Amino acid sequence: MTQARILVIKHGALGDLIQGFDAYAGLREGHPDAHIALLTSPPYSGIAGRMPWFDEVIIDQRATPLNLAQSLRLRSVFRARWNMVVDLQCSRRTARYHRFLAAAGCRWFGTAAGASDPYPDLTGVNNAERMRTAVSMAGGDGAVEADLDWLADAASAPAGCEGATVLVPGCSLAKPGKRWPPSLFSKLAEEELGRGEKVVIIGTSADRDATDKVLSAVPGCLDLVEKTNLPSLAAQLATAGAVVGNDTGPVFLAARSGAPTLMVMGPDTDPKMSAPVGPRAAWIRKESIADISVDEAMAALARLRGRSRRTIPAG
Repeated sequence: MTQARILVIKHGALGDLIQGFDAYAGLREGHPDAHIALLTSPPYSGIAGRMPWFDEVIIDQRATPLNLAQSLRLRSVFRARWNMVVDLQCSRRTARYHRFLAAAGCRWFGTAAGASDPYPDLTGVNNAERMRTAVSMAGGDGAVEADLDWLADAASAPAGCEGATVLVPGCSLAKPGKRWPPSLFSKLAEEELGRGEKVVIIGTSADRDATDKVLSAVPGCLDLVEKTNLPSLAAQLATAGAVVGNDTGPVFLAARSGAPTLMVMGPDTDPKMSAPVGPRAAWIRKESIADISVDEAMAALARLRGRSRRTIPAG
């Protein structure tokens, strides 16, 4: 019997990739003997390569259609005898892939015009649930809760986050409306230190404009900026006393790990679709993210800390 071949498309971003963990596991559960490949973008090749659900990771440079070499490469990818393509990105780019690159006879699960297996209207549905619905349509198990033991790498994790309040002041520079001001993160850090909590600041080099302001204003914080990778961060966040941050990947990871997690949101984030999923996860959203007060964040944290760790809900 010929082995089934399934191509999953998920370009990113990191938070969306993390929200898809249960969906990927569910697809593998439904197709245990299939060859399943993930088409993703370069920044996520490292984490994708560690995922236990995929037999192959294919990198999409996301070049313009005028880049002939990349267009021909992608054409060869899509003509590689897939039985089905499960489009979890559902973008204009992937719609173009369906129109111009997909092989005849290959089932396409997605929102692209003319897809053989179109998704139902999922407007207002959380991203994690949207992806579970998609893989259920493709023969996966939409009720699977992914085991994340593969991700956490405690051996490479620097000490510091256990029991601490972890702050994530960074976020996409392209969307300043997603960033709670560093001055408010600083005030929150001072409040937490005043309560006797240890406070840790995390982020990447791209977040330095925000993280450095907090670290300068509140020198009592532990600086772990640029000192973690995703596996070590996963191990650290799972032990955190609480996590507060913007709409960015590490906050989704913290929520998924079961840590008390608060996401602060502005007008660029729709909580119906992008709220963090986890047993002790919550969010606060205002049309101007700067209008979210430290008192509101502290009150939300107090409620989260009172929740028990339990099975992650399905949606």
